[in-house]
Amino acid sequence: MTNLEIEQKKINQTVWAACDTFRGVVDPSIYKDYVLTLLFLKYISDVWQDHYDDYKKRYGDKPTLIEEMLKNERFVLPRDASFYALYEHRFEPGNGERIDKALHAIEEANIHKLQDVFQDISFNSTKLGDEAQKNDILRHLLDDFAKPDLNLRPSRVGKLDIIGNAYEFLIKNFAATGGKKAGEFYTPPEVSELIAQLVEPKEGDEICDPACGSASLLMKCGKEVQKRFNGSRKYALFGQEAIGSTWALAKMNMFLHGEDNHRIEWGDTIRNPKLLNTEDTLKHFDVVVANPPFSLEKWGYDSAAADKFGRFRRGLPPQTKGDYAFVLHMIETLKPKTGRMGVVVPHGVLFRSAAEGKIRKQLVGANLLAAVIGLP
Repeated sequence: MTNLEIEQKKINQTVWAACDTFRGVVDPSIYKDYVLTLLFLKYISDVWQDHYDDYKKRYGDKPTLIEEMLKNERFVLPRDASFYALYEHRFEPGNGERIDKALHAIEEANIHKLQDVFQDISFNSTKLGDEAQKNDILRHLLDDFAKPDLNLRPSRVGKLDIIGNAYEFLIKNFAATGGKKAGEFYTPPEVSELIAQLVEPKEGDEICDPACGSASLLMKCGKEVQKRFNGSRKYALFGQEAIGSTWALAKMNMFLHGEDNHRIEWGDTIRNPKLLNTEDTLKHFDVVVANPPFSLEKWGYDSAAADKFGRFRRGLPPQTKGDYAFVLHMIETLKPKTGRMGVVVPHGVLFRSAAEGKIRKQLVGANLLAAVIGLP
């Protein structure tokens, strides 16, 4: 086991322990967003501090000069909006209001990259209880994130995919403890890596995930380009995500990983696809990948027959199973002849008859299927 794996394990354990602050007070589907948003704030604060210290070593203790140098960084962190500024005031009333103001200040300072990202979350919400309880909960949360194990400086953790790995870890654990589907689906990183390798993304490719979640699969494809082409970032990432809080995490994830050449839309891909050309037609991509929600019951059947994009010309998926709705959407967004696609689906997609059998026959008959890989 490498040092990085050990660090990731510690980080995961500490973030999971931070959830104890909320247990019994707030529903897991809600507190997940608070924990991950604070993780984002802590990480960018640590990155900023790392860069500050680096400039200090190079230029000496010259705060004004260092502040000017920091303006050239790829993101801006207002002084009063850092995690450490909030931590200093944790024993004072108003933690929720201070955190919200910090997030909005960060959004405004990085408006082109983080616009609307924090609109769906408020640390000053009554969901966390009355003012005294809320302040106490948030003080404990700030204490949790100040622990040495959550020192997320790049000089300490290297190139570890902090928020992506922690997000996947939390989703996996929420699913295991909740015993129910929460509308968000966990893709093991090994599966993401396999798909990224199979679709062979190249320099110059436009890569799309129409059900992108936290964008981990998209970024795996980006990393595959970097790996195959000497660190090249000549590619563009596109995605759409239906759940607002998850869309926000995807935007944060892209921000943290320097993936500035991206477009992530918020909305229901089947009912309201947003990755369109100027002439209101579906945009086509070199690579399309996804792990869509398995057998989604309410996927948009009622309006699918009249779909203005003609995505269901090969057949209408059954009313209570949306697997082929996503598959057909993905096929229609591939560049003709050159597009490559990889999708994770439940095994039933291979065997179910009726409407799905007819669609499957069309896909095989059109020679669109390259391979089926069964995973345990």
